[in-house]
Order: sequence, then structure tokens, then C-alpha cells
Amino acid sequence: MAEIKDPENTIIVELKDGRVVIELLPDVAPKHSERMKELARSGAYDNVAFHRVIDGFMAQTGDVEHGNMENDFNIRMAGTGGSDLPDLPAEFSKLPHDRGTLGAARSANPNSANSQFFINFNDNHFLNGQYTVYGRVIEGMEHVDAIIRGEPPAEPDRMISMKVAADA
Repeated sequence: MAEIKDPENTIIVELKDGRVVIELLPDVAPKHSERMKELARSGAYDNVAFHRVIDGFMAQTGDVEHGNMENDFNIRMAGTGGSDLPDLPAEFSKLPHDRGTLGAARSANPNSANSQFFINFNDNHFLNGQYTVYGRVIEGMEHVDAIIRGEPPAEPDRMISMKVAADA
């Protein structure tokens, strides 16, 4: 079990196979870290699908607009939406996209991240300096590895719940 050093900047995600603990990096990406906590506290991430999961690359989720819907149209639309909050400016750093790091998903515009994020399955250093890194998995990476693959998966895995550790 990972030691939670800063409960206010630690996220707990419940997946079907178990708990994933993410350490946020507010010193590196304060706006992205704050956004994740705000959406987690509002329940926006609960039941949201992993809509793009590429073996050997990453698992993407966080479309709070379409990702918690059960119908086929919304599953196909997952990945195109965000939250009702404004987009975030890029917070690029020298942190590499290593296995288990959390990156902000966005469109071609570097300042278009909103609620979507991805967890790297492998070291994906070709993403360095192009996508904001704002967290890392400190426990439960085996549960991330077990997420069903697909773009989108036929029966996508979902985040059952997401909480800030300080509130749990």
C-alpha cells in the first residue's frame, strides 16, 4: 500500500479490479491539479468510461460530457467533450511521460485541455513537452493495465468513482 503524503493532492480512483492512487503534482501543473480535484469533488468523473485505450500506449478517460452515458451514440462521442468549465492553458514541464504518469488530453490546440486525461502504460517520451504531466500512479498500476482495450472498447471499463483522499 502506497503512503499518502499529501491527502489534498492525492486522488483515489475505484476501478472494477481495485483502487488506483494518483499523486497530483500541483507544484508542476497547479491548474490541471486543481481542475481534477474540482471535478472529482463534484462527482463529475464517477462512472465515466475509458473511451480510448491503446495497448502499449495509454488509457484515456475523463469526458464528463459524454463518457458516463450508456447509449451507443454517447460512447461514440466520448472523447469529444469536456466539462462546462473553461479550457486550461498548457503547463508543460521537463517531467517525462513515464509509465504511470498522468497526462492532460487535448485537441491540436495545446491550450485546450479540460477534463480528459490519460495514464501512460509505457514510457512515452515522444509526448514530452507536448502534453501536460500533472500526476503519477503510486498504487494500483496493475488495475490500469487491466483496462479493456479499444477506440472505443465495445464494453468500456469505467471509473466507478474518483475522490480526493482528503475527503475519503
